[in-house]
Amino acid sequence: MRLLCFQAVLLAVLLLGCSSEKQWKEQLETDLHEFGHRNWIVVADYAYPSQSAGGIKTIFTGEDHLTVLEYVLDQIEQSPHISPTIMIDRELDMLSEESAAGIDRYRSNLANALGNRNTSSLPHLEIISRLDETSELFNILILKTNMTLPYTSVFIELDCAYWDS
Repeated sequence: MRLLCFQAVLLAVLLLGCSSEKQWKEQLETDLHEFGHRNWIVVADYAYPSQSAGGIKTIFTGEDHLTVLEYVLDQIEQSPHISPTIMIDRELDMLSEESAAGIDRYRSNLANALGNRNTSSLPHLEIISRLDETSELFNILILKTNMTLPYTSVFIELDCAYWDS
């Protein structure tokens, strides 16, 4: 009987995990078809707040931060109508390994994930202000990950891929 209960719980956990992954990927796919110039996608750390603006949708992925980021960037690049303009928090460069264990490895892995894509490093409050202002007119998708290091959220403002304005 205990084995049967254990198997049932294990199956439920596995199905819920798959459901969460399926949910955010389906939402991303839908949004990428609807999104265009001036929409945003944020791959956020675990502590990123749930925002109340009507144009912002937040989904908890429960997945690895860089895995989600790489998936999002790949999906954007497969979309013929949009291209990413990437922003990261300038404060990320100011963190030490002593104050945030694992931050050096994260920065290295982030650099690899971003490659030679157009990326700006801006003060966190400046990025948040732009995001807040944008959410008044345009939709934003926030994908929260299981990342527990500060200033690791990656902000992607979408631009038109077929018109250089």
